[in-house]
Amino acid sequence: MTAIRLLLVDDDPLVRAGLSFMLGGADDVEIVGEAADGDEVGALVDRTRPDVVLMDIRMPVVDGLTATERLRGRADAPQIIVLTTFHADEQVLRALRAGAAGFVLKDTPPAEILDAVRRVAAGDPVLSPAVTRRLMEQAAGTTPGTRRTRARARVDTLNDREREVAVAVGRGMANADIAAHLFMSVATVKAHVSRILARLDLDNRVQIALLTHDAGLLDDYQDDGTGRP
Repeated sequence: MTAIRLLLVDDDPLVRAGLSFMLGGADDVEIVGEAADGDEVGALVDRTRPDVVLMDIRMPVVDGLTATERLRGRADAPQIIVLTTFHADEQVLRALRAGAAGFVLKDTPPAEILDAVRRVAAGDPVLSPAVTRRLMEQAAGTTPGTRRTRARARVDTLNDREREVAVAVGRGMANADIAAHLFMSVATVKAHVSRILARLDLDNRVQIALLTHDAGLLDDYQDDGTGRP
């Protein structure tokens, strides 16, 4: 099995050393580089070609948010996990909107950080339903009118079934739960999610959740857990 190529970005050398020690010992992870600030990330990604970047969100020169936006704007962008001391704040939300695949706290146990790296490398965003709901609560009441109008226009390109799946994703439901509530197979749910991502030009289901919030779709549906009107 090919090792996951991991780049560590944090302005604290002790944090980088600890992460390198904890994660570099795994047989399926290779630490390909370290950066102390976001301004170093672009060139380092070009040189090391990581699969996953573990990115500190607060750095003195170029912060992790800006670095994430720059990286995710590339055609060959690596997956990004935001490293933060906060469960949910506006910077984390902005990083997720920019295409980060999830976030982990700096006090997360090493085994869970390693699991997050593996999941993101496999294409599975690192946000539990509980964390998704917290993020939606954090974003509640902060959606400007222009953002809502644009989000509405984008989700209007979905058909009824895709919209139901998008709303269920927005509520933090796992594929198996969506399948049970919408009476379809898990494979069909996955196919719908893939089509939604492609149609809306999104990177992951975290962005689907944020878009449904921005569009006000979660307000339009009664909270019965089904994803249906």
